[in-house]
Amino acid sequence: MPLVIEDPRLQPILEKVEAGERLSYDDGVALYRTTDILAVGYMANLVRERLHGSVTYFNVNRHINPTDVCVASCRLCAFGKRVKDPKAYTMSLAEVWHRAGEGWSEAVTEFHIVGGLHPELTLDWYCEMLRGLKVRFPEVHLKAFTMVEVAYLAQRAHTTVRDVLVRLRDAGMDSLPGGGAEIFCDRVRRIICDHKITGDQWLETARTAHELGLRSNCTMLYGHIENEEDRADHLVKLRELQDETRGFVTFIPLAFHPANTPLQHIPTTSGFADIKNIAVARLMLDNIPHIKAYWIMMTPRIAQIALRFGADDIDGTVVEEKIYHDAGATTAQSLRRAELLQLIRKAGRDPVERDTLYHPVTRTETAFTVLV
Repeated sequence: MPLVIEDPRLQPILEKVEAGERLSYDDGVALYRTTDILAVGYMANLVRERLHGSVTYFNVNRHINPTDVCVASCRLCAFGKRVKDPKAYTMSLAEVWHRAGEGWSEAVTEFHIVGGLHPELTLDWYCEMLRGLKVRFPEVHLKAFTMVEVAYLAQRAHTTVRDVLVRLRDAGMDSLPGGGAEIFCDRVRRIICDHKITGDQWLETARTAHELGLRSNCTMLYGHIENEEDRADHLVKLRELQDETRGFVTFIPLAFHPANTPLQHIPTTSGFADIKNIAVARLMLDNIPHIKAYWIMMTPRIAQIALRFGADDIDGTVVEEKIYHDAGATTAQSLRRAELLQLIRKAGRDPVERDTLYHPVTRTETAFTVLV
């Protein structure tokens, strides 16, 4: 049955997609404004299958959040706490290493490490944390620190972002997770995260990381006070930097969870919005290889549907994800590998286990091998 497009604004976009042409900022705005989700999904799936066929990636990973103490007072956040907050926590180095070991098995290929902007933890402390993890888990990829954390460490150490990245890289950091981008629009950032670096500073930090040979992910937080133009602008700026550096591996659209934040009056995102953000990202970000449906935020069921709307990655097994659960996420904190496999196969996709940089992992009863 031929595709029936209900929104006439989408016909010229479909023609571009079929021809493999780059979409414009205006095309992005039109995609965000339309309610014809089936047409948008059809186009996103065309691109997804052109790039990856039926393959869907996942990995076996563990999350580590060393501290929730944060000097920023972002209105979007339910995770960060002040130093004197009785509910705040900061792990010692020994606790970080122990926590990593609690969730580790020989199946784990990645530690995902992010935390708050702690006013007392030093760059030396974080380097020692990385070195200790590498000594204890030499085969595990350390995906650590958002651009915001890196820039804050540079500010505290009175040095450059480049110097901080070099020291972290030399201590064992393998890549960066890409969080903290939120929305690049200054108007929005002044309201939701005015204590963070600017959007331009986030992009410059990512640029520096990529110049040093570090790969990273990138993100966008949607569903708060941003509009369609802000989202389209955000994607175009990521795409422009990717044209320059080719350092982004995966884009992850992150749904805003308003519970327990100063913006809790804002309604949670709908499944419709979650699916649309996956699809529009796949259509606009023609030079970023992978689009991730982060199941821990959008629920496994919505993430499964997203595999037919542009997503080719469903993240990993994850243990103790704190940031979004503090903001009211009700999903489980982990999925077993077998559950991820079933989730992907029930969507009619072919699961492929990967490492952080998307090298396939082959597994036997007792060991795994990364195919580079």
